[in-house]
Amino acid sequence: MDERLAVVSGGGTGIGAAVARTLVADGCSVLVLGRRAEVLATTAERIGAETGRPEAVRAVSVDLTDPEQIGRVVEAVDGRPVDVLVNNAGGFHSAQDDTLAGIAANWRATLDTNVLTAVLLTAALRPALRRPGGRVILISSIAAQRGGGDAYSAAKAALHGWAYSLAAELGPEQITVNVVSPGYVAETEFFVGRMTPEGHAKRVAATLVGRAGTPDDIAESVRYLASPAASFVTAQILGVNGGSVLGR
Repeated sequence: MDERLAVVSGGGTGIGAAVARTLVADGCSVLVLGRRAEVLATTAERIGAETGRPEAVRAVSVDLTDPEQIGRVVEAVDGRPVDVLVNNAGGFHSAQDDTLAGIAANWRATLDTNVLTAVLLTAALRPALRRPGGRVILISSIAAQRGGGDAYSAAKAALHGWAYSLAAELGPEQITVNVVSPGYVAETEFFVGRMTPEGHAKRVAATLVGRAGTPDDIAESVRYLASPAASFVTAQILGVNGGSVLGR
């Protein structure tokens, strides 16, 4: 992957940070995107130190739900071909109340955070994707396959259908589009501080391998899909869940 350019959204912590570190270690230059400038800067510095390539990682603070801000990413790309685009930005929003207005606000926020961010960033960088050989990777969730979280599971499932359409559009240009669907990954902001010991044990017991996933488990899956070795893999949902949902 020497000298390739990767863009990773939601790259400040957890899965996104692990993906960015893995790609930098593989020789990519990486733009790490997120809303929290201080968190991004700390992550970029840490990745640079851990990989010995501080010049290869750059933080770009941006709210990807805002079309006007996405121009910052295009400017940071600066005309270079984008070899790998990892759409990892997302999150869970709790409904404030059960009124129709509250439900509508929760669904809109959830769809914006988990779907619109990927759609807008991909549209903005689509002209820059390397042809042939570009890689678009979406980070979904096991919730898309088994439900849970109402709006959240629906939003993650929406990424699957969109990935199929996008893969069909970009396939003739030799650009692949795939989805990584993580199961329970304990070391993420999604679960830290929210998960009870009982909930953790239940989720671990639901796997076939008897452990929670790690951000590095997901990053290694992204590494493969981002590599030249995966040029014949597209329009696929890769479940990385320890067997808690069986493939089909």
